[in-house]
Amino acid sequence: MNSLSSDLSTRGKRLFIARHGETIFNLAGRIQGNDAHTPLTQRGFAQADEMGRALARYLGGFSGLDLVASDTGRALQTLSVVCEHIEMDWHQVTADSRLREINMGDWEGIYYNDLNGQLRIDHDQGLFLTQAPGGESYSDIVSRLRTWIVDQPFERDMLLISHGMTSRVLRGLLTGQPPLALIDAPMADSLPQGSMVQIVDGVETIVHLGAGEGEKA
Repeated sequence: MNSLSSDLSTRGKRLFIARHGETIFNLAGRIQGNDAHTPLTQRGFAQADEMGRALARYLGGFSGLDLVASDTGRALQTLSVVCEHIEMDWHQVTADSRLREINMGDWEGIYYNDLNGQLRIDHDQGLFLTQAPGGESYSDIVSRLRTWIVDQPFERDMLLISHGMTSRVLRGLLTGQPPLALIDAPMADSLPQGSMVQIVDGVETIVHLGAGEGEKA
């Protein structure tokens, strides 16, 4: 494990992190960003169900968790399904825009196939290597996630639903990963959609490994 600064610690509390389930834009091969409401598909709801069942088993019963999510519809939909399995009211969520997906600027809503090679992708790492016009860089994500982490009291265990790229940067920060040279930001390994991890003070454990595809914004 890499060294972890004290301001990135979970203070001994368990932080359960997952990305949202598959959406209609994922299925259609369109860039989501944050503005468009892109509801879950049937497969997306099934992925949320699987994560909820896995979390309930992992907890060994039902206990109070702080509920946190991106304020996008797809993240909140996923949270609502997971919460059914752990008998929590998802209306207790703190929805935070700092947990949103990477901003894709002018490319939001565009079909990947229509970009004609403008978006470079490292398929081995599962990373976008081109900053979208009017969009965010990975360094921008690091900055907003660092402020989110520092603001957390971590007085109780927490369930957090976010997005593909954002959750990887968050996991990278919380496990002390060094910045990747390609993007100048820490990045945890890619996990299939429908996966959930637990992080406690820099140590990551897989709670559930999904069967979905890798990240797409």
